[in-house]
Amino acid sequence: MKVTFSRHAKRRAKLYGIQESVIGEILSELRFDDGEYELIRDVAGFKYPIKIVVSVRRSILTVITSYPLKKGVK
Repeated sequence: MKVTFSRHAKRRAKLYGIQESVIGEILSELRFDDGEYELIRDVAGFKYPIKIVVSVRRSILTVITSYPLKKGVK
């Protein structure tokens, strides 16, 4: 599955110091069908869990945004 990053996702990752390779590793472990998904994962080196929002269309996985979830897990 091909992983792409939206402009917004690239800017958020840079702002919060999240490397695209870290997001890619998290996404490579999972299987997705077409649709939109929200993932919350603990990542080593971050105080808060990372929230990743992705959209899947025709085997192309687009990362919409990613950021530290400072208010806790819902």
